[in-house]
Parts: sequence; C-alpha cells; structure tokens
Amino acid sequence: MELLAPGGDVDSIKAAILAGADAVYCGLDKFNARNRAANITFNDLQGILRLAHQNNCQVFLTLNIIFVDSEIPALISLLNKLVNTSIDGVIVQDLGLFYLLSRYFTGLKVHASTQLTTHNEGQIRFLSRLKASRVNLSRELSIHEIKALTAVAHQNQILTEVFVHGSYCISFSGICYLSSVQSGNSGNRGRCSQPCRDRYVTTRAGKDYPLNLKDNSAWFDIRELYEAGVDSLKIEGRIKKYDYVYTVVINWRKQLSSLFEHNELLTDNSDLYKVFNRDFSNGFLKGSINKAMFIDNPRDHSIKHLSEVNDYSSDNKLEEDQIGLYEEKEGIKASVESKIEQLSIAKIPLEINVSGERGLPLKVMLKTPNASFVVESEVNLSDKGTEPLDSAMVFKRLKVINDTEYFIEKLTLDDLQPNVYLPFKELTAIKKRLLFILNDSRDTVEAVHVPAFRKQNSEKIKPSLSVLISSSEDLCLGNDTTADIYFQLPDSFKYECTEYVDLFRKNETLIPWFPSVVIGDDYSTALEFLEQVQPRLIVTNNTGIAYQAFQRGISWIAGPFLNVANSYSLLCLKENFNCSGAFISNEISQTQIRQLNKPDDFNLYYSIYHPIVLMTSRQCLFHQVTGCQKEQIDDTCISQCEKSTSITNLKNDTIYLEKSKGNYHRIFNEENFLNVDIVSDVAGLFSGFLIDLRDIKTGTQTDVNKLGVIKQFENLLCGNPDSKTELQKMIHSTTNAQYKRGI
Repeated sequence: MELLAPGGDVDSIKAAILAGADAVYCGLDKFNARNRAANITFNDLQGILRLAHQNNCQVFLTLNIIFVDSEIPALISLLNKLVNTSIDGVIVQDLGLFYLLSRYFTGLKVHASTQLTTHNEGQIRFLSRLKASRVNLSRELSIHEIKALTAVAHQNQILTEVFVHGSYCISFSGICYLSSVQSGNSGNRGRCSQPCRDRYVTTRAGKDYPLNLKDNSAWFDIRELYEAGVDSLKIEGRIKKYDYVYTVVINWRKQLSSLFEHNELLTDNSDLYKVFNRDFSNGFLKGSINKAMFIDNPRDHSIKHLSEVNDYSSDNKLEEDQIGLYEEKEGIKASVESKIEQLSIAKIPLEINVSGERGLPLKVMLKTPNASFVVESEVNLSDKGTEPLDSAMVFKRLKVINDTEYFIEKLTLDDLQPNVYLPFKELTAIKKRLLFILNDSRDTVEAVHVPAFRKQNSEKIKPSLSVLISSSEDLCLGNDTTADIYFQLPDSFKYECTEYVDLFRKNETLIPWFPSVVIGDDYSTALEFLEQVQPRLIVTNNTGIAYQAFQRGISWIAGPFLNVANSYSLLCLKENFNCSGAFISNEISQTQIRQLNKPDDFNLYYSIYHPIVLMTSRQCLFHQVTGCQKEQIDDTCISQCEKSTSITNLKNDTIYLEKSKGNYHRIFNEENFLNVDIVSDVAGLFSGFLIDLRDIKTGTQTDVNKLGVIKQFENLLCGNPDSKTELQKMIHSTTNAQYKRGI
C-alpha cells in the first residue's frame, strides 16, 4: 500500500520525502482546499517534482475546490502548464474541472477529492465515467464498507485511498457550509475556519466543545485495510509543520514495513502522541460510532496524554517529564530541520550559447551542470526577415524553459553574426527540440484553447415554482397550487421502502428528492425504490443516484448540494449523464451567477427559500449536548430517533441540531435563507425556483400557513410589485448573505 503524506509547504514536503512517503499531496498558492496552509508556487513545484522523483516519491497536486466562471481562464492556463510537468496526478472536486480534464487535458491523471464524499458504488461508477483514476473514500466509512467499495473501484480500474491519520471532520466533507454561512469562509473554497472546534456555551451535558472530535488513527487497523484491498493510506495535515509530518510519516513507514516484512504490527504508538493530536479514535473505521470519539478540548493533547499514561504520584515528576517532552519536541524539530536543509528544490541552471552566421544553420548549445548538447536549425540564417536575432528576441522565444525544472542562468550570443534572421516557426522548432531533450524525451504538449461558450439565447423564461416537503400531511398542498411538489426521501428508509413506493404510486405527480448521503443498504433500497416506482423525474443530491437515473433513462435534476457553480459543471452533467437541469449552488453571488452559460435544452434552478443545512454528520450530535443513554449509534438511532436542540458559541451565534426519523444528524442555521431579489436580478436565466417548506425548526418564523407562503411566492414570480415586501414581513428573520458576497 502507498503511504501518502501531506505537504503544506516546501519544508513539510521535504520532511515527508525524508521520512519515506511514497507520495505527497500539496497545493499551489491558489485553487486548493487548504488556503490556510503556506502552500507552494509553480516555480517551487518543478524543483519539488525533481526532488521527489529522485527519491521514488510521487507528487499529487490539489485543485480540490469549486470554481466560478471568472476563474476558468486562469485555471486553463495553469492546466496548460501542468501537462508539461511530470506531476503524477491532480486532486479534484469540481465537476467542471472534471469535464475540462477528461475532454482537453487527458494526459493528467485525475483523483477524486474527499470533498466529493464518495460512499456508494454508484458514485464510483459516476467518477469512472469522468475518467477518475483514484478516489478518496469518505472518512465516515467502516472497514466492511471500504472493502465493498474498493472491489467496485478495482472493477472500474480505479484505485482507492483512505485517510488513516489526522483530523476528523464532524461533517461529511463537501457538504459542510458552517464556515461559509457564519463567516464567508467556504470549506468548498479551502477557507474553512473550523467553527466546529469553537467553544460554545456549556451544554446540558457539561461540554464546552460539543462538536469537537478526536483525531483519526488507523494505526492498529492496517492489516484490515490491506485485506480490504485499499491502495493508498492517506495522512491528513497540510496545515501542520515539518516536524509533525516527519514524525507521523516515519512512524507509519515503520508500521507498514513491520507488516510487510515481518507480518506483524508494532504495538507502540507513543511517538504519535509526541506531536500535535487531540487523542485518537478509529470509531468510524471500526463501525463503532460512539461517544468516546469526542474530546472536550480542541488543543494539543500531548501533555495530557503523558499524564494519563504515567499516572504520576507527584507533581514534580509530572513537571519533569513535561519539560522532557518539550525538550524532545525541540530536538525533533532541530533534527528534521538540519536534514531538510540538505535537500534542494532549486531549479537546475542552464547556460545557452547561440552562434551562427549568414548562410549557415543557427547553433544552440545548451549546457547543464552534468551534460551539454547542440541543436541546429534546419534552415540557414539569412539577412532578411521580420525581426533580427538578438538577446531579447531569443530569450522571449526560449523563456518557456523557465517553466520547467530548469532555468536560463546565462544566455550568450557572442558568436552570432549581427543582423541575421531566422523564421519564427524555425525558432519554435528549436525550442521544442530543446524541451524534448530536457524533458527526458517527452514531447511538449501544445497549449489547449478551450472553445468559448456560445452566447446565450436572450429569450426570456417565465420561471415556475416548486415546493419541497417531507411529510405526507403536506401532500394536500398540491391540490391548491400549480407548483411542482418535491418529496424529500429520508437518508435511510430500508424498513419503510414499501410505504414510500405506495406513496409515490398513489401520487404520480410527486417528484422524489434524494439526499446527499446514501450508504450501503440505503443505496440498495434507493435502487429498489427507483425500480419499483419508475419515476418520470427525480432530483438528487447524490451522484450515485444520478448515475443510476442516467443508466435507467430517468430524467434527473442535480440538487443544490452537488455544489454546481460554473458553466463547465453544467456541460459535464448534461453531456456525460444526460442531466436535464441543475440547481445552482447557494454559495455563489449574483455576479457569479450572471456569468453562467447554460447548455441548450438544459434548465437551471435555484432555491430561494429554505432552512440552511450547515452540515450532515454520521456521528450523534446529542452525546455532547443533551446527553444520550446509548454509548454508540445503532440501526434504531437512524430509523427511530427524533430530537432537536440548539447550541450557541461565544460570539452569540446559535445553530440548531436536528435528528429526524430515517435521517442522519444535521445542523441548521439560526436564520433561513430568503432571496427575493434574484427573481428580478437575473431574470430569464432560471427555469424554476424552489421553496423548502419542510417542518424544520430554526429561529425563522412565518406568520401565515404553508399555503399562504406558496401563494405569496407565486405572486412574486408573476411580477406582483408588493410580493417582496409581503414575503419579508411574513417570513422573519432571514438572510441572503451568501448571495451578496459569494465565494
């Protein structure tokens, strides 16, 4: 199995290589999901690739954020550079980027980010169709679930990687909006401010950090992961420093070596406690999602662990050992620092000498520290042309060499006759031959020019209204409105599948709405539902269900939690999966929405009123808040438990915790989202607007019944000038901050 290490800066990457990592993942100074890490520049990347490959270590680049249209030109420019490096893979979340890579940059290997929260076999087949060569599986999965998905991945020529060490998220990755809503720092843009680790007003259960999980560690589970067929063990930590990376990686290297060389596992993991940790848990991996996975302190657990292990009888001995640990940590830092200082990522200097005279070929001699070679033009120099050869002109033609692991240190034209000319295409040919030799006999890939979108048809669209419900008691709403009625299916309904099939058969106009997370038996149940109901249309927030709809010829709409934010994502969905329409992410702003170009025969949708889901968790959120008699989650928790409460942080932000029957635990924002401005701001773009009238308790209140709300939104879409004011009066308090600031 591959050992995959984090690299948040150059020193951490060097530390990972020294410690024996098989691969390193790192991000550039933009377009990656760890903006708080120092990250690296493109110039750094070339030297890193050379150093890593000299040490049999691969390098994967993180481009794992969602993009908006204005960023696409810069992204394409970066991809055009990357195809001419020796990068071993790019890690991706955005569906539009998947489209660009599979269509125009096929030379780059594509890895599916953890931000795609991959947890069922349909999602793996979806990613296979997008040419993913590797997928990072959701952190919430058990060994049993990982084994089943890895088998499917291998059948589809996809490798699997699993996080085995470092921070856990309390939320399923990619569908957490807590940081985005509270502070404008979107996790889908690499800016998560980790509000889940904030201090809250002490809960009834006596906890100050009720959403704070221990760190993940599968130290004792490697054999099971190997037997499950997992290809890569991934260590989290691109915000961590070089001493942390070195210590963790070298210990995991020892553990892997012990397994494969001696068929036994090391039992001492004490070194992992000597660097930053929040204590460790393997609860998700073991399928034991329990109360002990929490820790009521987000800070470093090292010193406290020392006390727990040794059970000191005197304060003096404890203090002595604490001082010893600090000294050991400083010693580790100094030792690693001295080692990484010996490694260089500097580019290799080149000396280029250009010579020749009229009537003879141009000669370009290139000298590296270890070798030299000469390239000659196939056309002789002449006394006529567009631009005479001089230092500035030659450097301009050859400066692309500086984008490789080499740089032009010295360029001389002393032996070149003045006022001689060579056709530009011949200079281009020389450049290509030089690059071919420097790049180990690899041809340079020409820059791709992605076709511009055709201008949209200016024909105005009259948008329709749709309503989301989750209770059969609300079916009557469909009798008094022309709005489409979507019905939210639970995350898990394996024990009620027959009832839901009957519900939809009796109400043929009802449109199924599938959730974001559909794991294991619940995925099988969803497929059984599709088979029996044969709906004419579905909305899905899960790409695995989307894939199955595509395979079965069912018309489908991409839900708002697929994080669609750019025009290429729309093309990806339509051209690869015959998607009929998509909800646009509520994270993006009015300006960013206006940049969208939709494909022909494709509908755009937007949710203008809804409770804001901040996160979805497989863990029980009530253990640390109200207390729970059960030590761990079981099947009856998901199917039967109904609870709700709220917690407030020290900034006085209140969030609502909700557990309903058949669903995972969710957290909702205090204020619902209400955006009445978009109807006129971007008139003609959207085919439909959604209002969410499920019974979810938040701080937002409505002064009329659900039918009254529907009627007022219908008035809004019909252009009634008073409807905006009326809606803002009858629904209070609300927010549309994300629409104003975007991502």
